[in-house]
Amino acid sequence: MRLKLERIRPRYALLFLLSDLGQEQLGQGITAVTQPNINARVIERLKLPVPDLDSQDRTIRRIEASFAWIERLAAEATSARKLIDHLDQAVLAKAFRGKLVPQDATDEPASVLLGRIKAGRQDTRPAMI
Repeated sequence: MRLKLERIRPRYALLFLLSDLGQEQLGQGITAVTQPNINARVIERLKLPVPDLDSQDRTIRRIEASFAWIERLAAEATSARKLIDHLDQAVLAKAFRGKLVPQDATDEPASVLLGRIKAGRQDTRPAMI
């Protein structure tokens, strides 16, 4: 059985067979589990919608434009993930250098604060007998 090229574009037929509906129809005739086998009877029973050639061409263009858009989005998502990784590292580096928020010159150094916390803990410990 051959496609009648005056009635159907091969790319249109392929895209239909790759669609959920096409896969469902093909799957109904699978005769094996480990290595699917689709015979001529299954192909003959396919219900392939065949609009005019102009409609097929428009459908092909729309599907291929959608695939290209999806590929661009995937590439942009990959780039964004890389930027986020770098951003995380930059934020952490700034945090450890004390550069995330404006610093107040009158603030005491962290070592003095830690000393006061340590002294406060020692004052609250119960006396040992």
